[in-house]
Amino acid sequence: MVGVTGGIAAYKSVHLVRLLIKAGHEVTVIPTEDALRFVGLPTWEAVSRNTVTTSVHDDVARVRHVALGQAADLIIIAPATANTIAKMAAGLADDLLGTTLLATTAPVVIAPAMHTEMWRHPATQANIATLQARGVRVAGPGDGELTGGDSGPGRMREPEQIVDEALAAIAPGDLSGIRVVVSAGGTREPIDPVRFLGNRSSGRQGVALAADALARGAEVTLVAANISADILEAARGARIIPAATASDVADAMRDAAASADIVIMAAAIADYRPALAADHKLTKEEGALTRIDLVETEDIVAGLAADRHDGQTIVAFAAETLADADERRARARRKRERKGVDLLVVNRADAEHGFEVADNTVEIIGDGGAVVASAAGSKRDVARAIWDAVLAERR
Repeated sequence: MVGVTGGIAAYKSVHLVRLLIKAGHEVTVIPTEDALRFVGLPTWEAVSRNTVTTSVHDDVARVRHVALGQAADLIIIAPATANTIAKMAAGLADDLLGTTLLATTAPVVIAPAMHTEMWRHPATQANIATLQARGVRVAGPGDGELTGGDSGPGRMREPEQIVDEALAAIAPGDLSGIRVVVSAGGTREPIDPVRFLGNRSSGRQGVALAADALARGAEVTLVAANISADILEAARGARIIPAATASDVADAMRDAAASADIVIMAAAIADYRPALAADHKLTKEEGALTRIDLVETEDIVAGLAADRHDGQTIVAFAAETLADADERRARARRKRERKGVDLLVVNRADAEHGFEVADNTVEIIGDGGAVVASAAGSKRDVARAIWDAVLAERR
């Protein structure tokens, strides 16, 4: 269930509902009367595919004002205004959303949205503390541009982030007690102080793997190679180790893998690096940029597989530009054998696929070269499928 209250950020919640529907969830929207001043009732009905009402006097025979809360598996309030947060803390139930919240035992996640002064007010902070003490999860707020040209903490998180945090509240705890290390992002091998050899990896898939592992109860270390702060935000709660080069990632992964139960190498590691990085900016006058001598970087995942301890599961990634699926699988099978890993996740990567996009499509190669699983959709959806395959492998 999604509750929508009277803030300008209500327009973002339309996309939030669409994301939940797309992920296969049944969604009922309960807007407040003020929320309908920002987004109309027909929009909520169209996007949720369910009847929408704000009144406790509708569907009285079914006792709707109680039944909605009893039936909910998860309740998300987005945006959650200062007024709504105060009413929740006080236990007020003067509308359908309020009665539903009092009638539910489901996890509740709120996404605050208000001006900075309102968010920082002692009353709001006390109300947030009260709700958290009762088990309510607070997603945000973010720090950024607000209505009226102001800027600061109080901006509602983006729908994708809210969905991830909310679904974490009902995620299975099947990784509880498991220590996980994931690498993500793309390495940068310096040519000189201003240039490097790199790749187009944003780190989104690796961060999604870390985020889903956290949601499922794991203790997570994320080795982050050149990942922007906004993407890393999804992995809050993980121990994050920044890494720049292939050598940095290798050192961090060796250290973290020593005590890990599961190791996933999702980072895009440079195969080669300049033999010598200049200590000054190379210029055309020097002619030094017409030729760069390269040397191979360490094969990190093969080293981790060779040094694994008993019971450790190791997963590698392979990004392939081959359009033919059979050829991609054949190359992935050879790579899995060569690296000595338990599972290899292969995906197509080119200008339109894999890197720097929101969605991904993968196949997971297991024992004997069999395709043990496949997944397509958002990178968080793909992450869930990968973890399911990893747990099946460990069983």
